[in-house]
Amino acid sequence: MAVEEEGLRVFQSVKIKIGEAKNLPTYPGPNKMRDCYCTVNLDQEEVFRTKIVEKSLCPFYGEDFYCEIPRSFRHLSFYVFDRDVFRRDSIIGKVAIQKEDLQKYHNRDTWFQLQHVDADSEVQGKVHLELRLSEVITDSGVVCHKLAARILECQGLPIVNGQCDPYATVTLAGPCRSEAKKTKVKKKTNNPQFDEVFYFEVTRPCSYSRKSHFDFEEEDVDKLEIRVDLWNASNLKFGDEFLGELRVPLKVLRQSSPYEAWYFLQPRDNGSKSLKPGDLGSLRLNVVYTEDHVFSSDYYSPLRDLLLKSADVEPVSASAAHILGEVCREKQEAAVPLVRLLLHYGRVVPFISAIASAEVRRTQDPNTIFRGNSLTSKCIDETMKLAGMHYLHVTLKPTIEEICQGHKSCEIDPVRLKDGESLESNMENLRQYVDRVFSVITASGVSCPTVMCDIFFSLREAAAKRFQDDLDVRYTAVSSFIFLRFFAPAILSPNLFQLTPHHTDPQTSRTLTLVSKTIQTLGSLSKSKSASFKESYMAAFYEFFNEQKYADAVKNFLDLISSSGRRDPKSVQQPILLKEGFMIKRAQGRKRFGMKNFKKRWFRLTNHEFTYQKSKGDPPLYSIPIENILAVEPLEEESFKMKNMFQVIQPERALYIQANNCVEAKAWIDILTKVSQCNQKRLTVYHPSAYLNGHWLCCRASSDTAAGCSPCTGGLPANIQLDIDGDRETERIYTLFSSYMRKLEQMQEACGSRSVYDGPEQEEYSTFLIDDPQETYKTLKQVIAGVGALEQEHAQYRRDKFKKTKYGSQEHPIGDKSFQSYIRQQSETPAHSM
Repeated sequence: MAVEEEGLRVFQSVKIKIGEAKNLPTYPGPNKMRDCYCTVNLDQEEVFRTKIVEKSLCPFYGEDFYCEIPRSFRHLSFYVFDRDVFRRDSIIGKVAIQKEDLQKYHNRDTWFQLQHVDADSEVQGKVHLELRLSEVITDSGVVCHKLAARILECQGLPIVNGQCDPYATVTLAGPCRSEAKKTKVKKKTNNPQFDEVFYFEVTRPCSYSRKSHFDFEEEDVDKLEIRVDLWNASNLKFGDEFLGELRVPLKVLRQSSPYEAWYFLQPRDNGSKSLKPGDLGSLRLNVVYTEDHVFSSDYYSPLRDLLLKSADVEPVSASAAHILGEVCREKQEAAVPLVRLLLHYGRVVPFISAIASAEVRRTQDPNTIFRGNSLTSKCIDETMKLAGMHYLHVTLKPTIEEICQGHKSCEIDPVRLKDGESLESNMENLRQYVDRVFSVITASGVSCPTVMCDIFFSLREAAAKRFQDDLDVRYTAVSSFIFLRFFAPAILSPNLFQLTPHHTDPQTSRTLTLVSKTIQTLGSLSKSKSASFKESYMAAFYEFFNEQKYADAVKNFLDLISSSGRRDPKSVQQPILLKEGFMIKRAQGRKRFGMKNFKKRWFRLTNHEFTYQKSKGDPPLYSIPIENILAVEPLEEESFKMKNMFQVIQPERALYIQANNCVEAKAWIDILTKVSQCNQKRLTVYHPSAYLNGHWLCCRASSDTAAGCSPCTGGLPANIQLDIDGDRETERIYTLFSSYMRKLEQMQEACGSRSVYDGPEQEEYSTFLIDDPQETYKTLKQVIAGVGALEQEHAQYRRDKFKKTKYGSQEHPIGDKSFQSYIRQQSETPAHSM
């Protein structure tokens, strides 16, 4: 979900690795250990939670989280909690990274000190304030000044203990006075509309004739200020909770009266409360925050066209896509946007076929084919990850869940055996698990996605043509990807492939490691399999599988998935699970009877239907066929005073659902929209609010069948299988080219050097793969020109935006550090010599 900004879309995403915590404070009891988990929060809205690590003061989490961020935020926060069985879980400490500081820690493992959590550290939200000063002449001729302070509204206040009933106090403060007034309490909202005016008299010991309008004495203005404090009205005995404050000196009225602006709330006294650092422990994190500023499609045409024709360039090493892989520090960073762009336009198979064939021609030993971290390997990895995720889930998830839930002991290392365990029994348990996983994999060939099969076919053909004397190379070329880089990693770390919600426990993790090792060796078809194990106990265990039937099954499977033109009608007919999880739904009647109508249910979406049931595994209580979904749109908060709601509109009525957070709401809306995009009766307009008390809250129409009053958002393109934005991926590729501009220029110099001089190269040029210097130079010139044109467009956009941006506006409230950082960046616009 992008934020629109005058002809440009802004996408935000974050990828987080939560490593471990260390030196957490001991529990004040005899045990001293804690049961801890960590949450990821946008400001204070939780969007992810790790598993609970029991009885540890140095818990290891090892969990990854990725999400598209659908709204603005100020802090990315991480809270470490201690689970309490009988009371509310207690917060040990938190890490809060300001949005403008995220780049400091980009893709680096960093230890952060946990900080104390109190009311001042939890401040968030903004306030819209207006001040007006007017002169009043009393009956005695004395001139007085009356101040009108109008608090209009607040946005994004924190939710405290599940509720937010805010009110504000407005205080005129000075050396000799402090006069406070209070707004009404607004119930159940963190975006309160106050629109209340408070008057304060500011008396002057002077007559009207002596002083002109608003010409105050210097010391009076400097010493008076308006302070606005936000509070959450609480029924608890501890009193109301502080939400934040702002202070405005009255001297701002010299420039303008009335004075009106938005302010970010601040901690009390600027949060100067001193706390001893380091006494709460620390948390290891790796954060990659990305912000893409994407123009309309026509801006990217020159660079995009250059990339899309890469497969047709001879030699392929002279293509724009291959050049990107050459200049990037890591092949992976080039492969991710390249594969997504090429998949979107249906060009991934010819490009991978071309670079794979080129790599095979350079390979001397068939035993090392596709073993390195080349651009070919990384592009195939990324394609399998994108196109093969459903296939992976359908194939492995039931068996992985069985292993996780079974908790059978499978340790076969005699040194690691626990007291009372039997080596023979453990070997039998492990053998059964390996057999089951092997069987589901080798029986799944018919479900392998077509794009993967087409790539495997090209690998097989290229390898067989290059090494005609090696009859097994046609199999090992494919198995090095499907087993070594696809199935084996998913078995080893199922949480990274969404096969399990969290990192598995140590015993299960050990079992999956042993299964993964065995499956990897079975799939490799190596001549001496037992010798491929370093551990003697693995070699002994593998004797179970030294039968020809296993090798035959692997070859039959590899033959099937690398056959040209293979299509799979069955996979289209089988229901594929797309998403599931708990949400809250409202009863589908037209009358509102209160909160009792909202119930927690387990929702399940396949490519056939959208259902909900009481709990996971229960029979469905209600089912919506995909063809009956007419639209999926957000529901405005005013409908039920509840955030993160959306509606699934059917022919008869709408189903109103509340997701757990903004990230989950976006994910559900996107996947539901995508799966129903081709429905013939999709709506073009809808009601953004609910139908309550005899009318629609949005347009006040009284008929419950009245046509919608707002256009539907349209959702995702219907003609693609994956949720990929081609323009966004081209923008990311432009960013990579721009950041590696010096390497592009060096590659140009290397082309020139090789064209005129055939001797030893300079060391800085030797790393580039250049087969045809003239063709490569021509492509480089086009790439640099395309990048330069886009860079000029971005620079112009920044200049135009800077001219239009007002500090103190709703978009950039006073106290917005990211805006101040943005101002500094205007003088640092990058420029590359073209």
